[in-house]
Amino acid sequence: MQRKNDATATVIGSGPNGLSAAIVLAATGIPTTVFERNLQPGGGCSSGETTLPGFIQDLGSAAYPLGKASPFFRSLPIDIPWIESPAPCAHPLDDGTAIVIERSIEATVDFLDECDRSSYRSLFEPLVMNFGELVEEILGPIQQVPQHPLLLAMFGSMAVLPAAALARYHFKGRRAQALFGGVATHSSLSLESTASSAVGLILLAAGHSGGWPILRGGAQTLTDALIRHLTELGGTIVTAHEITRMPQTDLVLADLTPHQLLKLKNLELSPRYFEKLKRFRYGPGVFKIDYALSCPIPWTASDCSRAATIHIGGSLEEIVEAEHRLDVERPFVLLGQPSLFDSTRAPAGGHTAWAYCHVPNASETDYTDAIERQISRFAPGFRDCILSRSVSTPAALERWNPNLVGGDILGGSMNLRQLIYRPTSELYRTSKPGLYLCGASTPPGGGVHGMAGYHAARVAINDLGS
Repeated sequence: MQRKNDATATVIGSGPNGLSAAIVLAATGIPTTVFERNLQPGGGCSSGETTLPGFIQDLGSAAYPLGKASPFFRSLPIDIPWIESPAPCAHPLDDGTAIVIERSIEATVDFLDECDRSSYRSLFEPLVMNFGELVEEILGPIQQVPQHPLLLAMFGSMAVLPAAALARYHFKGRRAQALFGGVATHSSLSLESTASSAVGLILLAAGHSGGWPILRGGAQTLTDALIRHLTELGGTIVTAHEITRMPQTDLVLADLTPHQLLKLKNLELSPRYFEKLKRFRYGPGVFKIDYALSCPIPWTASDCSRAATIHIGGSLEEIVEAEHRLDVERPFVLLGQPSLFDSTRAPAGGHTAWAYCHVPNASETDYTDAIERQISRFAPGFRDCILSRSVSTPAALERWNPNLVGGDILGGSMNLRQLIYRPTSELYRTSKPGLYLCGASTPPGGGVHGMAGYHAARVAINDLGS
C-alpha cells in the first residue's frame, strides 16, 4: 500500500458517512473523490419536492438527536442550521391527552402517572448528566478501551434488556410505559428483542440534553454544508456516476451495505470474508408517506402541536404487538411535522408532514389507509387537510437508494450480534487491503452522525502508516 503522502482515495456514496470519511481523508492531504450514483448527493440525508411545488420533504432522515450530539459534526467549522421544536416528541393517547418529551426531565414527569415520576428521574438523570461522555462511548470505536467504564457499564446493563421488559420493570403506569416503548421503536427491533432498549435510552437522554432537532430548509442543508467543507479541503464529488467495479485508488471507502459491496466487480475478497458478508442480516422495511397539507394537523391533544416528532400507537401493549407482527391493521406510526417550526418547508398557509411504519422487509403491501387511520385516530379530520401525498414502498426506497435493502433504513438489523460485529468482527476493514466499509452497516450503526465514516477513515489512515 502507498505511503500517506502519495496515496489517493475514492469514497463510494455521498451519504453523511461517506462525506464524513472523505472530509477526514482530505483533511490529511489525501486527494479524495466521492462518487454518487444519483444526480442529487446526500443519500438518505437529502430533501426535495415530492408532493407539490414549494413543499419541501425530507427524502430520508428528518430528525437528528445524534446528529446534533455527534462529536465529529461538532468538530467541523461548518454552520448546521438546527431547529429545535419546543418539545422534542409527543405521544398521543386515546383519552385525548398526550405524553410529551420535554427538554427538562421535570417538565416531562408532569405528563406521567404519579407512581412513575421518581422512577423516570432515577433512570434518566444519570444519563442526561453524563450525556456528553455517554455519546463519546456509544459513538466511539466499539473495540476501544472505555474512557468512562462505569458509565458505560450502567448504560449497558439497561441497554441489553428488551424494551418491553425494561418498560414494565421500571414503570407501573401506562403513560411512561407507552412513552418508552414508542421511543424504542426507532431501533426497528421487536420490543421483546434483546438490546431493543438501547435506542430508547439514548434517544430519550438526547431529547433531554440537546433535543431532537430538524434542519432549516430540509435535510439537504446538512449534506450541502459537508460538501462545501470537503471542497474547501480539496476533495471533489462526482454525481450521477455509479461505481460498478473496484476503483484502482490506494484507498477505497465504501458507504455501502455488505450486499451492495458484493455486487462490485473485481473485489478480490477472501472466500471466508465473502461468506461473512453474505450472512449479514437486514431489518424490517418502512412504508413512508410524504404529505402536502392545507393546514396544521388537527390533533385532539394540543400538546402535539409543540413537537416536531409524533409517535402514534397508543399503549405499550399495542406498540409491542404492532412491532412484533408488523401489522397492516394498526401499525405503530412515526410522524414528523417540520413546517410548524420551519416556514421554509411550505408556501404560505401550507404545511408538510411525513409518516412511516415498519413493515416486513421488501413488503409489497399498501399501508396508506392503515397509516392514515392511525393518524386520524388522534387527529380527526386529518384526511381533509391532505392536498397531495407521495407514497414510498420498501421497493421504491431501495430503487432510490440501494443501501435501503428491502426498505431497511438502518443499514442492517441492529440486533445484539450486529451491534458488536457490524458487519463482521473486522468492522471497517475488509479482507482486501485498502478497501473499507464506512456506512451504517459498520459501528456505531444507523442514524445521521457521520461517526461510521469518521472511524473508518481513521482506520484507513492508520493502516497507511503501518
